[in-house]
Amino acid sequence: MKKAKLEIACFNLESAIIANENGADRVELCANMKEGGTTPDFEISKVVRDVLSIDLNVMIRPRGGNFVYSDVEFEQMKSEITAFKKLKVDGFVFGILKEDYSINVEQNKELVILANPFPCTFHRAFDVVKDVNQSLESVIECGFKTILTSGQEKNVVEGIDALAELVEKASNRITIMPGGGLRSSNIILLNERTNASFYHSSAITDSGEVAHPDEVKSLKMKLDRL
Repeated sequence: MKKAKLEIACFNLESAIIANENGADRVELCANMKEGGTTPDFEISKVVRDVLSIDLNVMIRPRGGNFVYSDVEFEQMKSEITAFKKLKVDGFVFGILKEDYSINVEQNKELVILANPFPCTFHRAFDVVKDVNQSLESVIECGFKTILTSGQEKNVVEGIDALAELVEKASNRITIMPGGGLRSSNIILLNERTNASFYHSSAITDSGEVAHPDEVKSLKMKLDRL
């Protein structure tokens, strides 16, 4: 059986370097941690791309708040994807909802096609959708390869049953990646219950915004032992 992999959410260059040096398989780069992540600065992303030897996914999110975007914001997301493709990133992370909290299939599909050949992750906008099962099918229909979710709860431990159910329903059609409060202290429990193939953590252990090297190491070590 293939070992599960680890993605580290990084809000700065320092965290990306720490993730790279301590065993992470991929970096998800974003800005504005307090907003839950937005599109990172292009110049910083360029530096991150140059220093990383692991995969780099980039968040495409024009602002914090809800996931319903204006025409202007949608155009901004398209131009950001086009620009970041030139940096040879390895994937994109985004998610657009309709006002009724369903998946905006049309807009998401357009961005997935634009991002091609790079794979796309549907981010934690999934945690506020109304109908989880229908939304799972819609996200698959859009062409996403991964869903980042806490199981619609405030953290992965509280959402553990929903996550296990999602992994089962996804049935290898899409990767369900638990994230949100994932730490080395709970990753074994999460893996035992959900059997997911990819996990997501900021590896931040204090009130700052920088990943802790020992936490990245510990997360990876525990995954490798499983």
